[in-house]
Amino acid sequence: MPAFAVAVAVAVAVAVAVAVAVAVAVAVAVAVAPASAGAGRSPAEHPRLHSAYERLTSQRECAVIWQHLQQYLWPIGTALVVGGLGAWAVLALYRRLRGRDRRRARIGRVIGPPLALALPLLLLVPALQATPLPEHTLDQLLRVLHIALTACFIWLLVRAVAAGERAILRSHPIDVSDNLEARRIQTQTRVLSRVLMGGIIVLGASLVLLTFPMVQKIGTALLASAGLIGLVAGIAAKPVFGNLIAGLQIAVTQPIRLDDVVIVEGEWGRVEEIGSSYVVVRIWDERRMVVPLTWFIEHPFQNWTRRSADLLGTAFLWLDYRAPIAAIRSELERICHGQPLWDGRVCVTQVTETSERAIQVRLLVSARSSGDAFDLRCLVRERMLDFLAREHPQSLPQVRARLQRDDELDMPRMRRAGSADVRSPGAEDGEAAIAPVEPSDR
Repeated sequence: MPAFAVAVAVAVAVAVAVAVAVAVAVAVAVAVAPASAGAGRSPAEHPRLHSAYERLTSQRECAVIWQHLQQYLWPIGTALVVGGLGAWAVLALYRRLRGRDRRRARIGRVIGPPLALALPLLLLVPALQATPLPEHTLDQLLRVLHIALTACFIWLLVRAVAAGERAILRSHPIDVSDNLEARRIQTQTRVLSRVLMGGIIVLGASLVLLTFPMVQKIGTALLASAGLIGLVAGIAAKPVFGNLIAGLQIAVTQPIRLDDVVIVEGEWGRVEEIGSSYVVVRIWDERRMVVPLTWFIEHPFQNWTRRSADLLGTAFLWLDYRAPIAAIRSELERICHGQPLWDGRVCVTQVTETSERAIQVRLLVSARSSGDAFDLRCLVRERMLDFLAREHPQSLPQVRARLQRDDELDMPRMRRAGSADVRSPGAEDGEAAIAPVEPSDR
């Protein structure tokens, strides 16, 4: 059974109960008043006459109550019947359109519940005005109906905005490879829809409050001191308005979007949700960081997918001076060409730094996304270390030392040309690796 069919039943039941209760209460009040007034004139000194008078009074009260019930129930019952028929017509139309057009069926699901609830309430307004209710009672009942109709209207607007948001998000999925445009549209849609829903709810609450005369008087009195009150309210609600304005800025300028890869407070993560006052960032280890919207306006941060998801990844290796750069370059190309993580754009080997003991080799590769770039960097680093340890072990970092006797430090360079070096087994000419040295006898 559709949701708004249940709403129709509930609305009709509530309206009937309220109408009957009001009618009975008013009828009894009107009928009892004359009966009570005439009770003092009953002949209490004659028991038989008193008993007959009581029976006559009871019959008269029932007749008066029935007469007043007819005056109230006819217009109210007519309104409820017409409203129920209208709701049934809406339900029948929805069922007829559901099997023909999916788009019309979605529209029916959106407007059905509020319309089915508002139709009987709307018809109760002229029905109550046609009853001989006291003016004060009629005003109170009409105010209740006005509040209920306003709530139905606000409910309809909120459901329409939510349905529009779902339709836009459904037509622009982000679970595709090239989702830059879809993420831009989804970000704008989510932020603007939440701002719009908040404005609609505030408008509805204002309309409901303005139905009370006391609130109207307070509002009129506040106009005289609007400047001071606006200043105080602005200071008190600065975080709220700040996040609201920041949300509009993010929706228009889009420094971040849904599924963007960002670095926030030193944490790598993806933008999982953009609310009306905060952003949820999913950290790589499944933690969630909740950041106010104003933070992204007031602080610098890294966005790795601002224009595109393509990214360059680097792997740094510290190697010995004897490392074969040409062989390393060939091995990197072989590793990249065999991996689906590589997007085929960049595969570069460069010596980026030297020190007194080693050289720094940068392996630069490219990938389609930050996740692929991280995995590719780790893979290149692992494969390259395995290649060097297996094929070129002398390329790994080493520490060299040249040991001399104290009396040789003052000898001329030519005389020390034939001096012996302390070497470890396997050391080549002109160098000596660190080897254990026996303590001197001196």
